[in-house]
Amino acid sequence: MSHRFLVDISLPLARFTLAIRWETGESALGIFGPSGAGKTSVLESLAGLRRGTRGIIQVDGRVWLDALRGVRLPPEERGVGYVPQDALLFPHRDVMGNVLAGRRRAGRRPARRLDPARVLDVLELQPLQGREVASLSGGERQRVALARALCSAPDLLLLDEPLAGLDLPLRRRILPYLYRVREEFAIPTLHVSHDATEIQTLCREVLVLNAGREVARGRPETVFPDAAVLPLARAEGYENVLRGTIAEAAGGSGVVDLEPGLRLTVAAAGLTPGREAVIGVRAEDLILAVEPPTGLSAQNILAGAIDAIREEAGTDGAATTLLVVVALGRRRTPLVVAITPRARERLALRPGLAVHLVCKAQACRVLATR
Repeated sequence: MSHRFLVDISLPLARFTLAIRWETGESALGIFGPSGAGKTSVLESLAGLRRGTRGIIQVDGRVWLDALRGVRLPPEERGVGYVPQDALLFPHRDVMGNVLAGRRRAGRRPARRLDPARVLDVLELQPLQGREVASLSGGERQRVALARALCSAPDLLLLDEPLAGLDLPLRRRILPYLYRVREEFAIPTLHVSHDATEIQTLCREVLVLNAGREVARGRPETVFPDAAVLPLARAEGYENVLRGTIAEAAGGSGVVDLEPGLRLTVAAAGLTPGREAVIGVRAEDLILAVEPPTGLSAQNILAGAIDAIREEAGTDGAATTLLVVVALGRRRTPLVVAITPRARERLALRPGLAVHLVCKAQACRVLATR
């Protein structure tokens, strides 16, 4: 199903004026940026919750906002499924009651209705449907809020930092559910986060915001290694996100084909050959070599060439970490490697130099599969 998304808006905020123009046919969208960059304000403008928003919002040929022409659809007529940061479940209803509240909002869009039982199954909420929301964990509450939004038959699903209130291990456990929703229901989605791993896993196009202005826009794999974006993405550590097809699986490990001739061994159980896998590898877990290494216990040795070297300054202004962007394979897939300035000098690293990346199978985390 084709999808057209146009946002050309401005909104005065306390510290700056938010101003973006974004037109795309992609349906898995993300907005990335630090706290206070204006990300939530974009979602609130799309949802019709910001009366001061000026400009144009158009989704699939339907005009939601045209300030000059006086068109401003109210929130209930925009067909938005909005999951805010704090979930905001109905405390007097159980899990199924919250989900069915979303179902009632779908009354005017019967063609887009989803079966609540299917939604509960995909999000693994069936065993919880009779539970009171006060007894739910943070991750369970987020899944219920997501189920409610899905059952409202949205034309556009808005996710505002859905994992921000969870600790890192729990965020990584919930991430596959969001990926599964994208694959199962194919609902156009705008996902807001300050976590680069989330955006790279879930989105096919990203807009990077800082102080209300666009820093970069495009496919996540090309945007995040950019010199203007990488420092923002490094706030919580940087994780490379790779996609491939599971070629082999046995004995608690698997082999993922990133492209013909480029394979990655991962330590993970329950993989199914033929399925797509999304793999995360932290920049600090990669070792860079200028000669083909031998005699290692690490199972992954990937050949590539240095594309760029970025300096990361410490508190005194001196470079404490270097981020080396290495292009792998015929597709020139970028991987970011963290090294010290001394390592660059010792190895005489420079753009264009042929190198090898080494990492253990245990360092390659399976973020999601389908």
